[in-house]
Amino acid sequence: MSNISRRKFLKGSGATAGAMAIASIVPLPSMAAEPKIGRTDGKIMTAGRMGVLLAEVKDGKLVSTTNALPQTVVNHLQSTGPSQVHTKARIKHPMVRKGYLANPENPQGVRGKDEYVQVTWEQAYKLAHEQHMRIRKQHGAESIFAGSYGWHSSGVLHDARTLLQRYMGLAGGYSGSLGDYSTGAAQVIMPYVVGSIEVYEQQTTYPVVMEHSEVVVLWGMNPINTLEIAWTAADGQGLEFFHQLKKSGKTVIAIDPMRSETIDFFGENVQWIAPNPMTDVALAMGIGHTLVKNNKHDTKFIEKYTHGFDKFNDYLLGKTDGVVKDSAWAEKITGVSAKQIELLAEIFSKNRTMLMAGWGMQRQQFGEQRHWMITTLAAMLGQIGLPGGGFGFSYHYSNGGNPARDAGILPSISSSINTGASEGGDTSSWLNNGEGVVNAFPVARITEALENPGKQYQHNGHTLTFPDTKMIWWCGGGNFTQHQDTNRLARAWQSLELSVVSEIYWTAAAKHADIVFPITTSFERNDLTMVGDYSSQYIAPMKQVVAAQGEAKSDFDVFSELSEMLFKGGSSAYREGRDEMEWLNHFYKIAQKGGRNARVPMPNFTYFWKQNKEFEMNWNEENAKFVRFAEYRKDPIMNPLGTPSGKIEIYSKTLASYNLPDCPAHPTWLEPTEYTGNAKDGELQLMTAHSAVRLHSQFNYADIRKQDAVANREPIVIHPQDAKSRGIKDGDLVRAFNQRGQVLVGAKVTDGIKQGSVCIHEGAWPDFDPKTGIDRNGGSNVLTLDIPASRLSNGCAANSALVKIEKWIGEALPMEAFEPPKGA
Repeated sequence: MSNISRRKFLKGSGATAGAMAIASIVPLPSMAAEPKIGRTDGKIMTAGRMGVLLAEVKDGKLVSTTNALPQTVVNHLQSTGPSQVHTKARIKHPMVRKGYLANPENPQGVRGKDEYVQVTWEQAYKLAHEQHMRIRKQHGAESIFAGSYGWHSSGVLHDARTLLQRYMGLAGGYSGSLGDYSTGAAQVIMPYVVGSIEVYEQQTTYPVVMEHSEVVVLWGMNPINTLEIAWTAADGQGLEFFHQLKKSGKTVIAIDPMRSETIDFFGENVQWIAPNPMTDVALAMGIGHTLVKNNKHDTKFIEKYTHGFDKFNDYLLGKTDGVVKDSAWAEKITGVSAKQIELLAEIFSKNRTMLMAGWGMQRQQFGEQRHWMITTLAAMLGQIGLPGGGFGFSYHYSNGGNPARDAGILPSISSSINTGASEGGDTSSWLNNGEGVVNAFPVARITEALENPGKQYQHNGHTLTFPDTKMIWWCGGGNFTQHQDTNRLARAWQSLELSVVSEIYWTAAAKHADIVFPITTSFERNDLTMVGDYSSQYIAPMKQVVAAQGEAKSDFDVFSELSEMLFKGGSSAYREGRDEMEWLNHFYKIAQKGGRNARVPMPNFTYFWKQNKEFEMNWNEENAKFVRFAEYRKDPIMNPLGTPSGKIEIYSKTLASYNLPDCPAHPTWLEPTEYTGNAKDGELQLMTAHSAVRLHSQFNYADIRKQDAVANREPIVIHPQDAKSRGIKDGDLVRAFNQRGQVLVGAKVTDGIKQGSVCIHEGAWPDFDPKTGIDRNGGSNVLTLDIPASRLSNGCAANSALVKIEKWIGEALPMEAFEPPKGA
């Protein structure tokens, strides 16, 4: 890791003026030539999270997927198509757990350890329907959880969770979920601070940053990794922006305990600061204190645009608790020298600085404090609302910063009947619970809900009650991979009367189900998608590439057929009288009408579909100049924020009224239960960053896994000094463990991580050895704390854990994570 010096900084800033020529307000250049789109050589256009793709099929088998749009930075996840379709991990037939099939109302065996029996679709439907109706009749709609959550496949029709909830609404209602794992803490705290959810808002655009920012800070974010995917389909412009930023000569500072793919990408063009994990609040406070001490904070901005700074300042200066939050104090907590902290304050205050922050830092205990404190620091710098200044929380997600196009926007299927394709329909159904929800609890508290039926708890200022859950239907997500403390979840899962999983692969969740429905991949059905979550740069066809594998069906067909069992005509009601292609035609016509209103002439659907080509929307010059909070800065009276004061709230009276010890009324340093600062002998801080070779748990089974695996296991990144003191060498098998569980991983020894820390990337499928209980595939959440970030947000705390590690002695345990269970 590097130390920032004035000499280094001046060298970088000197190059900035010459780089300004890049910054004209035009679309970012795509350096690759227009590819030979496979409309004439037999390739089929489709799309996925990782972008618009060209699929090559030979003898009915998908053999390759490649990028269909110009790009400079290669997105290697785009090659995963064949592995998605053709893998031994596929579920090929409807299956029922043996102990459940024998006596559904008094099942035997243990979920996660039982074998499976193949049944017909008719048998599976009958069993699921009868038991679903029995539970619904005996315990009510609230007892059925259908808040299934996950990174579903792209497409506006085949949205797994929405299709499930559409069916459950037709059946009479269900319990759903609140929030998400990605931004659980931030999305709750930010409305109190700036009046909007913020983490999913459009950012000051890339062209504006390129023109006006002098210093760009990448704080706890890894965009070269995370921008390979999007919620709809990646437009690729985020990777291109960082490619241009690298060449610009601007000062780029990365604050991260690990040398990420992004830091490697920038190479000599980035200055890396590595604090101890979970100490970002203390680091930002040390910088803020330095600003106040040197009278470098913008008092005019603070007075005009913020509320409650005086109370926070008293805390910063130690007047309220006797602890001065200066650079020396911050050094002891963060491991970053006071000199470095003070220099950061100088650099930030003297230059137009954009603080780009990631989400990982708020997936921690007291996660609300991270984004709140970075917003406060940006307010102290006084650059919020200026071109190229302030902060942004979505630059690493879905190409936030690519200007919005004039576009016809596709609506999407709705969780409620008869509103699925209304004009102006919501294309972000993942943010909604939809109609039919009779109870809902925070998604990251599912284990707590199962353990405590009927318990009251605090959430976002309200007292809520957990439902008495008897049945769970999980669809389009991998909860046994994404949720913390996997062993605790597995124990709680045994309390259910029925667990149904609609799934493509034999994930750990599928192996804990009573009834398993085999579902198609996106390559085995037709759909449409917008490309660019913020930009809406294209509409792309998602054409069926190959036939459904085995007996797999789409979720749309499964729930349509199950709906007919609810009442005669249920299937037609569920489909609203439309089949797959009729829905897509309908969605497209609504987008086409919107396009006409935006003066974007779109071809008719038949021509568009036949053309086998993406349709690009129109560039908007004004949108390209967008600056977040510019209107508020220009006139805070006429453009107030959605907070009680109408200003940026550094102190919140509303939060003060909640009197929550784990979320005070202003940004506060709260010592985590488990972190480097209170580690015992031999304990290391565990980080669970995103892997470069998958999307959360997706693709863990794929060939691309081999690029990162160590000894055929999930790698654990270890600092050389920590490895040496434990007799561990690069490539060794390692046991990582704590009181919650143990995992087997492969050692990757490197100085690219803060000493005293280790990293096991999230997303590896849990694979428990029946004799030892050890997870043989290195699922990081086996080790993480299942606690709420706070009782304000109840967000997940996946980056909160201490572990011990030791070299594995003896033979390697056989890995079966991607093997079908016995009987399948």
